Amino acid sequence: MAFPSPVPHEARVDGLQDVLWTLAPTSRVGPQIYAILRSHIVRGDLTPGAALSEAEIAQRFSTSRQPVREAFIKLSEEGLLEVRPQRGTFVRKIDKVAIADARFVRESIEADIVKELATAPDAELVTELRAQLAAQAAVPMSRIFDFLKLDEQFHKTLAVAARRAYGWKVIEGVKVQMDRVRYLSLRTFPKERLVRQHLAIVDAIERAKPDEADREMRAHLRLILNDLPLIEEQHPEFFTSPGEP
Repeated sequence: MAFPSPVPHEARVDGLQDVLWTLAPTSRVGPQIYAILRSHIVRGDLTPGAALSEAEIAQRFSTSRQPVREAFIKLSEEGLLEVRPQRGTFVRKIDKVAIADARFVRESIEADIVKELATAPDAELVTELRAQLAAQAAVPMSRIFDFLKLDEQFHKTLAVAARRAYGWKVIEGVKVQMDRVRYLSLRTFPKERLVRQHLAIVDAIERAKPDEADREMRAHLRLILNDLPLIEEQHPEFFTSPGEP
């Protein structure tokens, strides 16, 4: 299915009026509803505190409430929705502790991945990665969403090349809060810095320098923690406050 087009930051919505309601008739309804709502929450189109009605969503998708309920459960488990008894279901704020935990898990897995790849460099893989880097560098700032897709492809390519597809699946499951922060950072997005860091990782793999590849990947994934205070200052309404659940 095609994901909905991202809503610009200056046009974020507090409700459901701008959400795409078209479903592919040949695919299961529940996973599609989950993917659509997840995409809008991660991109910041549905802001923290936005109320989501199970009945309203079911009506708009012309489906029963059961697949919507299943989507809500999955989104709640990922920390994207909060169910408040007698009050409703709401988009959760970004949990900074969850960001730190996700970064730790991701760093542990991906540092080992590039270390393995640098132990026995594959020339074909390096060629593919350099082609991806060229595509990343060519993306204009006006199409930064396209860069984020290429960034995702780069990291997934590394995992698949190391035969760590399950490791990537684990990463996808924990990095959702990191992704929310990345979309919030679009106005100050460090594209050139990220491309340089990707290049350093590929260079270390090509030169068969496992320790260097490990070090470069860790530095790359810690960038989000370095930038987090500025992003939070720019978008305080998106983040939990001290002592806030």
